[in-house]
Amino acid sequence: MSGVHIHDPGVNFIARSRGALNDDNLQQALEKAGSGFVHKRQAAIERVPNFEAMRDRALRARQRALKNLDVYLLHFEKKVIEAGGQVHWVETPDEMRQTVVDLCHQYDARTVTKGKSMVGEEVELNEALEEAGIEPQETDLGEYVIQLAHERPSHIVAPALHKTKAQVQSLFREHHNLGERDLDEVESIVNEARDVIRDRFLGADVGITGANMLIAETGTAAIVTNEGNGDLTATLPRTHIVTTSIDKVIPTWKDASAILRVLARSATGQDITTYTTFFTGPKSEQDEDGPENFHIVLMDNRRTEILGSEYEEMLHCIRCGACMNHCPVYQSVGGHTYNSVYPGPMGAVLTPLLRHGKDDYQLPNASTFCGRCESVCPVRIPLPGLMRKLRDQEQREATLNKASTLAVKLFCRLSNRPGLYRRLTSPAVNLLHWLSGRRGRFRSIPFMSGWTRHRDFTAPQGASFQTQWRSRKSPQRGGSPQEKRSRRNG
Repeated sequence: MSGVHIHDPGVNFIARSRGALNDDNLQQALEKAGSGFVHKRQAAIERVPNFEAMRDRALRARQRALKNLDVYLLHFEKKVIEAGGQVHWVETPDEMRQTVVDLCHQYDARTVTKGKSMVGEEVELNEALEEAGIEPQETDLGEYVIQLAHERPSHIVAPALHKTKAQVQSLFREHHNLGERDLDEVESIVNEARDVIRDRFLGADVGITGANMLIAETGTAAIVTNEGNGDLTATLPRTHIVTTSIDKVIPTWKDASAILRVLARSATGQDITTYTTFFTGPKSEQDEDGPENFHIVLMDNRRTEILGSEYEEMLHCIRCGACMNHCPVYQSVGGHTYNSVYPGPMGAVLTPLLRHGKDDYQLPNASTFCGRCESVCPVRIPLPGLMRKLRDQEQREATLNKASTLAVKLFCRLSNRPGLYRRLTSPAVNLLHWLSGRRGRFRSIPFMSGWTRHRDFTAPQGASFQTQWRSRKSPQRGGSPQEKRSRRNG
């Protein structure tokens, strides 16, 4: 393992990538997980004849929601209040943390169970609860594993994707004082986690979950899980707090259905998740179970800045993780390398927009632009295009040194003079081809260290594109035998 700590926020993306590539355990975990997601998704969409139409319907649902987001948010709040719940509006992560802590204190909470919530991770809610003397207990298996390891999620669907079975076994033996037992099988690991967490469900004062969707029509919060921990977290404690963001609202139940049809298929290759649960307010007098108090904390955190901007399509995201499952960069370096709760292609766009950190603007460069992320996105977010826009923005805002500025100006002048461009580039191409010899590439080139520091530079093949084009199109300058015959006959 490299000496670079890949979770250190003071280390940039390139350095963290080197550490990830040299981490044998991480590479083993990524290799096992990556192909599984890809194959299961493909099998799921092949089972339905109209998946592309389903994607279109899900996209239209997200577009309708964002077009009139303020209207639907206010209607959602009205319906939550009518159902007996409360909505709390917060602007920043600090406000989100303080609001949740205050609610926990209001109900004298000492212990809290938590379902998986990306917004909770975004605002570092666990740390705030601990500082306030409240014990948070993650109940999603993956989240529980990384809580024991004191790490962040590396994937938005499978938080502990970066962990091998041996590493999970080691964590459980360290933190569970249960003596000698057999943890060789995955089933035994899952059963042990279930037994340890079960008592926490029964004793929790407050349950905190996220929300996959907020249905404005009825003031309903929806969560999708495969473990049932979200249901227990939401229904067993006396108080249920939903931590989510304003972009999760959708107009109607019909829109919810459209999104559910593509969400699980894209995320885990299922037709629908094992548990799809809807919460509308606290329990009524007729209900035998459920929370007595129901709160939804809605956070902005710069999402209104994204709304209406050239990056608005990023708010269509339904957090399925398909883009990272198919991304060659993510599959090589894992989620922690992005130093964000939102990794992969979607994180490469969303993180700079939410945080504006200097290192965050490296993330749009972490792409091969192969286009796989856009091709599998269930709501057709043009992720490569959005990353290009962020790259352009970074270049416009960067302070270029004099050498770079001069080089760009010279290239622009040269590009505007095609004849001069051809006369200068053709000899340069021939020279580079001759200098590369049989290698066909350069390990370093003067003034191009920014490229060759991380990858070889492919040598030209001996003729510029324009030279080859003229050769193929002109009868006097050659071309294939078929082209020559065609020209003679024509």
